[in-house]
Amino acid sequence: MPIHFETPPSLVAYVTCGDPDLATTRDIVLAAIDAGADVIELGVPFSDPVADGPVIQRASERALAHGTSLAQVLKLASEIRQHSQSSGLIVFSYLNPILQLGLDKFCKVARLAGLNGALVTDLPVEESGGYLPQMRKHDLATVFLAAPTSPDARLKKIAEASTGFIYAVSRTGVTGAQKNLADDARQLVTRLRKFTRLPIAVGFGISTPQQFAAVGEFADAVVVGSAIVETIERNRSHEAAAVAKFIKQLRS
Repeated sequence: MPIHFETPPSLVAYVTCGDPDLATTRDIVLAAIDAGADVIELGVPFSDPVADGPVIQRASERALAHGTSLAQVLKLASEIRQHSQSSGLIVFSYLNPILQLGLDKFCKVARLAGLNGALVTDLPVEESGGYLPQMRKHDLATVFLAAPTSPDARLKKIAEASTGFIYAVSRTGVTGAQKNLADDARQLVTRLRKFTRLPIAVGFGISTPQQFAAVGEFADAVVVGSAIVETIERNRSHEAAAVAKFIKQLRS
């Protein structure tokens, strides 16, 4: 299923599903879409989130404490799709939950749920040989991470394996809001453009309207994760309204 990016910069919003509970996650996602999020990354909580900073780690712990699973996230995706036909929906997961469910079953259920694709954070492109054909067979986009430290030969492989869009990591390290965005992000997007015409989304650390606008000058989309998860954490009992307000401020 294609992912439609509107006039740049599009906003890709990440949420940890099940934090504080799945019903609230649904409300948050629908509010985010109404507020201007173009693509939603449905984060599957995982016990060892090695790519995530403390904010998303805490959210994963809370979601896992009451048993949030990949199967529940896929069910949630189908509920969101019933309310929103045009928004992009991506499962954002580590590989282990997908393997536990079974790759073929994951692809079938994801397609039936109306998902556009998946980003598997700890699946390197070099080891994606069994994953890519299954995803292609079910018309699901394969989104890969590209880092500033990747040599051009690896960026070319990532570009060839990716469909939907490419997630360009703005810096090395883990997720989390930061005050200044390194020049690495702009250089990485320039390097990726040599190998692909796909939209390029930049993420890791974007949390202010100024950063959103700055990244929008050179990227097709901006990924905001930790700042949204932190907004949820700080606004118990009115999470959806707080996230909608934050997204509108970002886009201002």
